Amino acid sequence: MCGIVGYLGTKEKKEILLDGLQELEYRGYDSAGIAVIEGKKLDSFKAIGKLENLREKTKSFHSEGFGISIGHTRWATHGKPTELNAHPHLGRYSYVVHNGIIENYQALKEELISEGFNFLSQTDTETIVHLYEKYYNQSEDPFKAFEQTVNRLEGAYATLLISESAPDTIFFAKNGSPMLLGFDGEEIYFASSDTPIIGKASEVYYLEDGEYGYAKEGTIKLFNANGEKSFTKQPLKADKTLAQKDGYRFFMEKEIYEQSRVMSETMMGRVLDKGIEFEELSNDFFNGINAIKICACGTSYHSALAAAYLFERIAKIRCDVEIASEFRYKEPLLTQDTLFITISQSGETADTLEALKMAKGAGLKSLSICNVDNSSIVRESDAAILTRAGIEKGVASTKAFATQTMVLWMLALYVGQQKNSVPTELLAREINAMLHTPKALIVTDTLHTKLHRLSKRYLHGHGFFFIGRDIFYPLALEGALKLKEISYLHAEGYPAGEMKHGPIALADSELFTIALMPKSMHYEKIKSNVEELSARDATICAISSVPFDLADDFIKTQYDSHPMLEFFEMMVVTQLLALEISVRLGNDVDMPRNLAKSVTVE
Repeated sequence: MCGIVGYLGTKEKKEILLDGLQELEYRGYDSAGIAVIEGKKLDSFKAIGKLENLREKTKSFHSEGFGISIGHTRWATHGKPTELNAHPHLGRYSYVVHNGIIENYQALKEELISEGFNFLSQTDTETIVHLYEKYYNQSEDPFKAFEQTVNRLEGAYATLLISESAPDTIFFAKNGSPMLLGFDGEEIYFASSDTPIIGKASEVYYLEDGEYGYAKEGTIKLFNANGEKSFTKQPLKADKTLAQKDGYRFFMEKEIYEQSRVMSETMMGRVLDKGIEFEELSNDFFNGINAIKICACGTSYHSALAAAYLFERIAKIRCDVEIASEFRYKEPLLTQDTLFITISQSGETADTLEALKMAKGAGLKSLSICNVDNSSIVRESDAAILTRAGIEKGVASTKAFATQTMVLWMLALYVGQQKNSVPTELLAREINAMLHTPKALIVTDTLHTKLHRLSKRYLHGHGFFFIGRDIFYPLALEGALKLKEISYLHAEGYPAGEMKHGPIALADSELFTIALMPKSMHYEKIKSNVEELSARDATICAISSVPFDLADDFIKTQYDSHPMLEFFEMMVVTQLLALEISVRLGNDVDMPRNLAKSVTVE
């Protein structure tokens, strides 16, 4: 996901931009750039690769006094990662940065080229700066030119524009991609998330879709389709220390260890002695709801698959799960007795957001499960339950998946309560298991050391099968995804019972099987499936509380009284195993190649 920062004020602008972009590194990027106007002098710098390359290019540049500035980290969507394609993009006298996709950029580009404008990049973004200059050349009115430009754009965008035609002004617009304004006295900040302005701004305003305007002389003028509008700032209450590594080697490692603590925060005030409460939901929220449809992508999709078992088993309500990118184009049948649930760590996942808008258009009630308040999906939903996972900087999600799954488990119980489908004994059993979950997520030195030593045996071969049954099948999918994301080794998750329907043809000594073998659920069935693989000479790594004689490697778990306790303990094992294999292979654990933290375009 691309990142945006901007600043208007008298402080050293280069450092504000570079520090802000560094806070956005976790989103993933392939190039970065900044542009600064002081007086009437415009300076810009771009670099491909890591942000250190941009720092090196700007080490002799300093800014003093009042000025305006914008910066960007880019993840390629249109055009390859090159300096020409990096933001900010230059017109004759203006610069622009942009997140999202301008869907009509080809038509706009052809129009502008026919009128004599020269394009240097392959990006859709460059059309914005040339459109602005086209309209400014006609009217010599900077804001009118920017307003006309915004009116021509179709698609998703968050954009900042600065120009020598208005050297004291930053123009901004937001539609479908996140953008916020930060305030500290006369200083004004712009960013695509809270993180870059933590410790700098004291108040914040989150722009809504369709809003645009300009910052000038320490003030903001804000507009939408109805004209100028007022807005209310709110305190910025983020703690920047949450985004630091705290002595761990990687953010992902820190976040795996944090799961025990954040799980307690996820449950706080929600898991009570006699039931589940969500203050975010009205008592009649589930009235008239006879089915649930969950839409998500990637890791969030895996938490949704696990939840489908829980909703049907506990709440006795039908639950279907859809991949958001497929749902959008399948012409789905939607009935108004269905609750539409979207899951997203960032709340900005493009396909999930568009699926939500489709469901709302069909009249469905909507609920989002998200880690980021004030995000687009949260604002678009009728109700939202925050996972309270805290900032997650590792691109490969860990604690977000854990907390999403917990929220869905709680929600299954809550729905059962509302519909009187949960017996008292079952309710008490589930709550007791929930309260023990933080203990199941504790990473012991013994476990981590064992996985570190074990990882050296899994660096070569022709692939991995992660296998499980029931809720452990989605966990197998998630374990395989974690390994793929950060080790770049081929891994697949499979329902254990499906192995003999084709995949077992791959079994040999160079096929590594990670077998999730919970004592509390279908143990004998999955044991039989693993024995079939062992008989074909597959290398078996068994994760279970019960010793398995045929395992080449055995990782013993502690909890076996409830499937969800086994689920979460095995989840930690698969996360750490992926981490240690990636470390041994010398990969960038936190920022794996080709990936972005949030996927805000199709």
